[in-house]
Amino acid sequence: MSRCASPPDIRVLPPGVVNQIAAGEVIERPASVVKELLENAVDAGATRVDVSVEQGGSSLIRVSDDGCGLRADQLPLAVASHATSKIRDADDLFRVRSLGFRGEALASIAAVSHLALRSRPGDAGAGAELEVHGGHAADVRPCGCPPGTTVEVRQLFFNTPVRRKFLRTTQTEMGHTIESFTRVALACPQIALNLAHNDRPVFALPAVDRWLERIAALFGAEVGDSLIWVESRQDDVHLSGYVAEPSVSRGNNRLQYLLLNGRYIRDRSLQHALSEAYRGLLLVGRFPVAFLRMDMPPELVDVNVHPAKLEVRFADGRQLYSQLLGTLRDKFLTTDLTARATVPAPVGQAAEHGHDLHAAAAQQSAVVEWARGGPPAAPLPPPPLTRQVPLPLPPTSVPAFRPFGSHDSSAAAPLAAARDTETQHTARRDAPHSAASHRSGDGLQIHNRYLVTETEDGLVVIDQHALHERILYEQLRQRVLAGTLEAQRLLVPEPVSLSPPEVAAVLEARDFLARLGIDVQPFGGDTLLVSSYPAMLANFHPADILRQVVEQLLVVGRSPDRRDLLDELLHMISCKAAVKAGDRLSREEVHALLEQRHLYQDTHHCPHGRPTALVFTQAELDKRFKRL
Repeated sequence: MSRCASPPDIRVLPPGVVNQIAAGEVIERPASVVKELLENAVDAGATRVDVSVEQGGSSLIRVSDDGCGLRADQLPLAVASHATSKIRDADDLFRVRSLGFRGEALASIAAVSHLALRSRPGDAGAGAELEVHGGHAADVRPCGCPPGTTVEVRQLFFNTPVRRKFLRTTQTEMGHTIESFTRVALACPQIALNLAHNDRPVFALPAVDRWLERIAALFGAEVGDSLIWVESRQDDVHLSGYVAEPSVSRGNNRLQYLLLNGRYIRDRSLQHALSEAYRGLLLVGRFPVAFLRMDMPPELVDVNVHPAKLEVRFADGRQLYSQLLGTLRDKFLTTDLTARATVPAPVGQAAEHGHDLHAAAAQQSAVVEWARGGPPAAPLPPPPLTRQVPLPLPPTSVPAFRPFGSHDSSAAAPLAAARDTETQHTARRDAPHSAASHRSGDGLQIHNRYLVTETEDGLVVIDQHALHERILYEQLRQRVLAGTLEAQRLLVPEPVSLSPPEVAAVLEARDFLARLGIDVQPFGGDTLLVSSYPAMLANFHPADILRQVVEQLLVVGRSPDRRDLLDELLHMISCKAAVKAGDRLSREEVHALLEQRHLYQDTHHCPHGRPTALVFTQAELDKRFKRL
């Protein structure tokens, strides 16, 4: 028996439903609206574009440009489905020279919002306005407006509550919006671009001639100063741009920007070529930083394979892969990429007790400039500590092994005396007074790296860093779950400059980070203020700690209340705080560390999965010495 009693009727969907379906493909979130409107402004020949959003874009998105504008009779066509001035026939799809060309963006946006379109050509005496509410357009009426076009989008997804329900927090949506803005700003340094959120400026980017200036303005001086120019031409393909020195890398590929004929794209093959070029130069899990432009005849690429035009299809993808890989490798062969250890210049003397906060406030402008990557106008004091609380180990029958950050003046003082920089650490490790080995209680430290101890079955060689990392991780996890993790508060909060997506990730996880002792507050733009951080990391710079945390937030990519994310952050903190290979330990420290090994589970491996110890049985030793 047939499951269907009668054949179904095939119906033509109403235009409003068609537009909402198209909106679902093109308009995923407020950031998608910003992207489409910015691309329209670029195609209109604008030299200045102002973007203003409210509530992350869900309440209002306004994009104003000084481009060519539209005549009054063209406004209804501008919001009609598949109406465009950028292509004429099917052949034009294979030689697209503009960013937008499908003719569906404004129609899709208007179908799911309250849209107002005001425009005036440069030679017109007055402008015209058109309002569209959920796909229903009113009559065009005259209005006063400057030359160019302004599009206002209010109450996005007001008539599609399911789509609106899936919007994330304001900070998250704003992070995506900033990323869309950044991609267009990178591709168009010749255009002045401004972005404001809730009437507060986020970016104010003047038009520049040098691409490096726009990159530095968006991502800071640290990235800008590390970039290496690369360029090559093969046939009709021109590759140019910047890649960062291996010493500047990230824990994800978010700082890899590929621009094709002025359009931001994603391409796994080209990203793989970029990673291959850095093979052997970066540690596992690190990703290169790159800003690359490719210019080629439009007929060599199909940009019509993705609704949002993020993915493309090349006529000869293998050639592009080889060109990118070869260009970078040739450049690296002729460039000195030796990592140079540098000692950060002290930014000032520590504040005395009762430091005048008014003096710190007077340096606010210098702090902001420094936080954005520029040189400080005057020496700035480091964040003074109101208290320094060591994180004690649970009481045992042996002396407790002092964690990093303690200020005890016992025989273990060398452990905390030279940990401020990797340069100092290396210098101490190679210092003449470091013996090849020394005995400490029941254990022997060799090469300031491994502990050797006797067991009933033979001997055990222990990696001191891996073991201490596991012990600290277990302590941290217990204390975080119990809500008793010690933190130290800074007298003067430390400003930290991050990229917009990183700022959004931190602010979204702010309550969660507070459980780890990391207290952050927004400071405006791409700057956050760190007011406290874990006490056991006292000798590390707060900015470095926050950047490490950000990488974990972005790499894990899960909700901050997930256990996996908690583990990743605890791994990072415990690794930072643990003793390092090259640290000379006192007798009491070695003894306490070996005792702690038996108080926790899973101490045979560090939190990252590396073994903490190697066991050599008596039988194996006898065999090696030919006693069997």
